[in-house]
This record gives sequence, structure tokens and C-alpha cells, in this order.
Amino acid sequence: MVIPFVKASACGNDFLLIDSLVINSSIAEGAQALSNLAALTRRLCDRHEGVGADGVEWMYPHSAADVEIRLINADGSEAEISGNGTRCVAAYVCAERGIEKIKIQTGAGLKTCTLTARSESDYEFEVEMGEAALGAELAVRLGASEVRGIPVSMGNPHYVVFVKEFAENWQEEAAQIQTSSEFEHGVNVELVAIDGKHDVRARFFERGVGETQSSGTGSCASAVAAIATGKAESPVRVHTLGGTQMVRRVGNVVFLRGPARLVCRGEFFLSQPAEF
Repeated sequence: MVIPFVKASACGNDFLLIDSLVINSSIAEGAQALSNLAALTRRLCDRHEGVGADGVEWMYPHSAADVEIRLINADGSEAEISGNGTRCVAAYVCAERGIEKIKIQTGAGLKTCTLTARSESDYEFEVEMGEAALGAELAVRLGASEVRGIPVSMGNPHYVVFVKEFAENWQEEAAQIQTSSEFEHGVNVELVAIDGKHDVRARFFERGVGETQSSGTGSCASAVAAIATGKAESPVRVHTLGGTQMVRRVGNVVFLRGPARLVCRGEFFLSQPAEF
């Protein structure tokens, strides 16, 4: 069995894009293997034995959108949405169909991606991410210490902690926050340092992946929390290890602008479908 894929990256946040139509038309005998997307995704995302990625965007036809996507993280867990992954899918649809305004049905609702720039396999989109829901400041106990942050929902859960600088062991603290009983379904953790009214730096520790180079919804949550607490003003440039994204807020609607690059096409050889 062969699974065709496209690998894409948005600010260092990398995804495999797998089109169900391509699979179904060429590999009917693979249906049994594809029924367990969690196990298959874990194998595909393995950076030593597989292709390697933060997750897989499985793509399906949809009656009211250009494409429907289902995001499975590298550990096999399912997520509602990835802002970066959604832009990667938009780049794929733009390349395949020549569409510049793309409607994508996600687990967090319908998102519209508008092409703002293109150079060969490099794209830039602004995505209407929808409304952000902010909670009151929440204290999380970590053993004998306490961390305070802002809960934000972008259709998926976030917890934004403001810091002056990033501690060497920030990943350990983020992992503890992520498993706190305060968050029934887990949480994506953002550590955010304020550099100015329109500039913040962020680090991300995401459900099902761990530390990532960037996060689209995490960048939105970071900017929204900074704006809501008076630490920043729209638009906000969110600087990450993988690059910079721009977040602007119009009323309570959040827009995310950033790059997406189609890296390569390939085929994954699945020699033992039965193990899935």
C-alpha cells in the first residue's frame, strides 16, 4: 500500500497533507488500514521511522466548503484546529485548484483563507479565525508554586502566561500546566514576553506534540490575551522560533496572517496494513 502525501510547513510547524480522494481513487484495498487514523498518523509523523511532522491534516470533500480537514496530532490525538495547519491546507488547495479565497471546514468551524502573496511554493494567507473567548485570570498550582495565566479559546483551548524572559526549563513547567486538573481536555500553553505595543515573543507547548516552532491558534491566543490585558494593541506581531505571524482583532473577530510553504510530495510505503 502506498499513501501519497504533501509535506508543508508554516513557520516551522510542519504537517503532512493527505487527500482522501487521491487515496480512495488509487488504493481501494487500503480502506482497512486507513480506518485507524490515530495509529497510522503516529507512524507517519515519526521523525525516525516515518516521514516526520507535528501532525497530519486529513482532507475530505465537503458540500459547503472547498475542503474539510481532520487534524490528528503526532501522538494520535485529535485536535479541533491548527491555524498553521489550516494555512498549509489552503496552500495545497490553491496550488491544486487555483483558488485564492478558500473555505475550509475545521473541527472549530468554517474558516476562510485569503491569499495575500505567492512566490512559487511559498504562500501567505490571512485567515479569519473567528471570535476569541477569554476567561478570567486563572491560577494553576504546580506543586508548592503557582502560575497565573489567561485562558483563551480559539475553538481549541489555550492558557497564556506572561513572562519577562523564557526560563531554561520552561518546557517542564508547561508540561505540568498542560496536565493540570484545571483543564479537563488538556490545554495548549503559551509563554509570552512583551517587547512593545505591537510586538510579542512566544513559545508554545501544544497538546499531542509538545514544544513546537510556532502555532497559529497559539499566536492568536497570545495576541488576544496581550490586547485584552492592555499589554499590546492590534495589530500584534507574534515572533516565534519559526518565524513571525501577524494577528489583528476587529471587534471580537481575530485575523491571522502568515506564511505557508509546500515542501515536497512523496509516497509513504505501508508494508503491513494489518498492524493498523
